[in-house]
Amino acid sequence: MKILIIEDEPIAAQRMQMMLKQYDASIEIMGCLETVEDSVNWLQANPHPDLLLLDIQLTDGFSFDIFKKITYKKPVIFTTAYNEYALEAFRYLSIDYLLKPVTFQTLQQALNKYKLITNQPEFNYTEIFKVLKKLPSEQYKERFLARIGHKLIFVKTCDIAYFRAEDKIVYLIDKQANRLPVDYSLEKLEAVLDPRNFFRLNRKIIIAIDSIAQIKPYPNSRLILCLKGFQKSEEIIISRDRVPEFRQWAEQ
Repeated sequence: MKILIIEDEPIAAQRMQMMLKQYDASIEIMGCLETVEDSVNWLQANPHPDLLLLDIQLTDGFSFDIFKKITYKKPVIFTTAYNEYALEAFRYLSIDYLLKPVTFQTLQQALNKYKLITNQPEFNYTEIFKVLKKLPSEQYKERFLARIGHKLIFVKTCDIAYFRAEDKIVYLIDKQANRLPVDYSLEKLEAVLDPRNFFRLNRKIIIAIDSIAQIKPYPNSRLILCLKGFQKSEEIIISRDRVPEFRQWAEQ
């Protein structure tokens, strides 16, 4: 079994290597990486391992960003000090989600699960998860608490046009163009919003598919979104590198 470790805490990475060898001395550890950037570069330049063991929060961002930049079709085991990203982890080829500090027992159980799944005849992990990702989940948020002055109000998710990050504050913009601050980062929102209905366009915006009126070509192979019920000033440009993934999302 070939395993790549992605972990930005040297002590945790070293401990993980020791536990892997304790579990099975024949395991080949292909490397230990610390950042999203290094991980993307490594996976682009090398054969993919049988299994990824990766921390969710890395020095330069979230490890989920790795899968937005490369195509990876092998199993993953996530590790993290927080339990709030479990749903987001499930959207990738995750077979387990281990809370830190990872113990030998929990790692052993996860690796046993990996062996059980991958040793099945007619096993096709990618096809299984294509189906699972399309299934509805009751865990996605149906409403948000937003602030208006000193008051808090409920906003149904279906009434949201998009989210925008500005000056370290994230605003919920509803379909009536009201701007309401919410206590979420865009990364946390990605984990609790239904990916069939919401798409992260860039570092500042997550859009709801129901709010899009038109999609038009824009110079330099970009796209521009016209939103329902909004003025032209609310048109949103999609960068060229995000266009292919946006098209795939829009057509699913």
